[in-house]
Amino acid sequence: MKENVFKSFVRDTFVLNHSVIPYFITIQAVGFVLLCIFDLLTFSDITSLNIYSFIIEKLSLPNDFGDFISQPWSLITHILVYESLWALLFDCLWLYWVGNLFLNLLNKRQFNTVFFGGWLLGAILYVAIGSTNLTQQNTMWSSSAFGIAALISTLAILIPNTTIRLFLIGNVRFKIVAIAYLALEATYYFFMDLTALATHIVVILLGILFTYQLENGRDWSKLFARRKQMHKNTAVQDEDFIYIKYRTPVYTNNKKEKDEFPDQEQIDQILDKISLYGYESLTSQEKAILFRASKKQN
Repeated sequence: MKENVFKSFVRDTFVLNHSVIPYFITIQAVGFVLLCIFDLLTFSDITSLNIYSFIIEKLSLPNDFGDFISQPWSLITHILVYESLWALLFDCLWLYWVGNLFLNLLNKRQFNTVFFGGWLLGAILYVAIGSTNLTQQNTMWSSSAFGIAALISTLAILIPNTTIRLFLIGNVRFKIVAIAYLALEATYYFFMDLTALATHIVVILLGILFTYQLENGRDWSKLFARRKQMHKNTAVQDEDFIYIKYRTPVYTNNKKEKDEFPDQEQIDQILDKISLYGYESLTSQEKAILFRASKKQN
């Protein structure tokens, strides 16, 4: 019985969930557990070397270019370094929530562009801004907060008036949640790490710019689209659907498909799939069908 439950969990979380989010969160959790093990070894008689502090320093991202050259892998590994369980939970919960909200509106390629683009570009900016000595601080960065800030700023422009129900608070518009999160982050880094504050501001502006460009029909994520040889009459892949503010898609693969509403049989099949595997298991085309159906009902 336990084996079946475990297999069901793995299937629903990783196999049927067409998202990088559970993989990313799992990697961060495993990294945190390994760091805790090294922390325990530090207090044992096995070694006199402070392994924990050594690994934290070597995996974290320095804000000085000279230090960065000696550990270039920190451009990637800094997302694995969490010294506090609460900091890990905070970032993972926000990523899970806003990440799935993002994927309900846009596609995986756009999510990867915003999240990983914000993460990597934020890391590069962190080193570049720190190397200018404008902040007069020698600090280390270890978090995935740059990518999360890019997601939140994108959604704040995309669905500002969408109502979110919060525990013990009630219904709140998403733009209020986004402003509160970003303001708290800015206040914290104002006192703790000015380089991170400056980087956050740039990443937030880039997330906003991504949304405005998307609304105008310019999808930056297409720069990372796979080039495939396709027949002239073959439709473009599902990932090329774009949804903006619950309006009609900016463009679709077929004009006739855009104008016609789906039949009840299609809708029933999609609803059955949702009941079995969840909304995240739907393809972009199936989400588009639900969108047109809801528009017809309204």
